[in-house]
Amino acid sequence: MDFKLSEREELLRKSAREFAESEITPKIEAMEETGDFPTELLKPMAHMGITGLIAPPDYGGVGLGYVARTIVLEELARVSAAVSMAVQVHHMAIAALQDFGTEEQKKKYIPPLARGETMGCVAVTEPSGGSDVLGMQSTAELKGDTWILNGRKCFITNSHTSDYWLVLARTGEGPKGLSAFMVDKDAPGAKTGRVEHKFGLRGSNTGELVLTNCEIARGNILGQEGGGLGVALKTVSESGRTGMAAVALGILQACYEESGKFAGERVLYGKPIAALQAISFYVAEIFTELEICRLLCYRASWMKDQKMRFDTESAMAKYYTCDAAACCAKKAIEIHGAYGIMKEYKVQRLLRDALVTISAGGTGEIGKVVVGRAALAPFQKK
Repeated sequence: MDFKLSEREELLRKSAREFAESEITPKIEAMEETGDFPTELLKPMAHMGITGLIAPPDYGGVGLGYVARTIVLEELARVSAAVSMAVQVHHMAIAALQDFGTEEQKKKYIPPLARGETMGCVAVTEPSGGSDVLGMQSTAELKGDTWILNGRKCFITNSHTSDYWLVLARTGEGPKGLSAFMVDKDAPGAKTGRVEHKFGLRGSNTGELVLTNCEIARGNILGQEGGGLGVALKTVSESGRTGMAAVALGILQACYEESGKFAGERVLYGKPIAALQAISFYVAEIFTELEICRLLCYRASWMKDQKMRFDTESAMAKYYTCDAAACCAKKAIEIHGAYGIMKEYKVQRLLRDALVTISAGGTGEIGKVVVGRAALAPFQKK
């Protein structure tokens, strides 16, 4: 059992950290003010291999796998969880195309996504809910060689920065009545709706997609007709949960660094507050949660790279790490005292960002359902 990263992986971490600190840090203030994703980052991220990280080299990617993805997402989130969130959803779209796309679809969509010419998005959630996939209202009807889509998707990450939308819609009844489609944003009847204004993950574009008698070619179905639930479950479980866990892990790393630094510099009673037992306990708790979550996150990603089943491990990593990030961000604010709620200090942003991760990419409660099912399985009567 070897927990050590390879030399290449350590170099990847170093490069990703340097990129995040030099290229993303100057844009954070503007992202916080506007909520807009800085699309000018796409080209340098593509040059770094970030946008095509999990895409195969045959389609313009670098094919480094999911441990590498977790390393990069963690380092991006350490500086900006919003940028990391946008990238992880972008990767989800690529993963779905890899797993379910035809050769023609892969050649059309993956290269421009890998090159950072646009961002990918995965549109499942509707006003009626996200976790209740079978309650979906959007419809798709085949007329001749054209699919006609109608519906409204909400809370969609990269909605207004993506040229290609992976859309789930109802083509029948029951679990086999859902299908997945690739929709180009300039397709007839497709348009973007409102932009959401979140209190956290500012800079990760979130909004609506509106389909009104939207016409797409028959060949734009992703996977088999009636196989949409499988597309959604595999993509969210394997790419979405590991990605969100990595985003939260980066927030945790930032909580630890900001807390440790402030505790060493802030002087009360004639000595740094790090000497106060209450403060040292808070830092110890943050550090411990960070190490626990790092093991959970990297194990899940390693299992993905090994082509092992890991739906329980990805659910555990996602729900636990996101909860831990929110809890530790609160402790980081308490360590900072009154400074912690001032916008000049990073920790208030870390708490806002962490809270948004809890419901994003699958709620914590759904994650616990998955873990609970696995935990109780050995005790079920056969």
